Amino acid sequence: MKCEMARHLGGLCALKRHDHAAGTSIRVQTGARLIYIFENLLAILVATGAALALGLLGVRLSRALLPDPTALAIVAFAEFWLASILAGALILAPPEAPQWIMAMATPFIIWIGFIVPVVAVMGAVGEISRRSSVLTALHWLVAMLTMAAVLQYIGLVPPG
Repeated sequence: MKCEMARHLGGLCALKRHDHAAGTSIRVQTGARLIYIFENLLAILVATGAALALGLLGVRLSRALLPDPTALAIVAFAEFWLASILAGALILAPPEAPQWIMAMATPFIIWIGFIVPVVAVMGAVGEISRRSSVLTALHWLVAMLTMAAVLQYIGLVPPG
């Protein structure tokens, strides 16, 4: 599938994707607007709640202290934002790929590309222990896979 820039206007990009074998094309609008978050708010909130519940279950099973309300609010916002970004990535996933494969591969790619490097640096400079680095990285992988499964199950609406 060949993708070429068709036009750039007012902060929006219209990409025209051609499938030469099938002789079809589709127009995909992307840009600075994050309207897809509002159009998929319920799915994003459910995905956030699932990841938070899983994280709190992990805290309880490890017998660690529950975070204070301020820390929990920060975690909830971080998980909401991550679920929002993941929803956008899933919406833009190549349509020719199997949906559930893309749904599970996308969080892994985001995790290995963005989460692992940050956590590795924190461990390397002594901000957190190696054990905490590994547990933190694994927590975010499981959280993102959970979010992706929920988003895929509920379904996402492309902006439009």
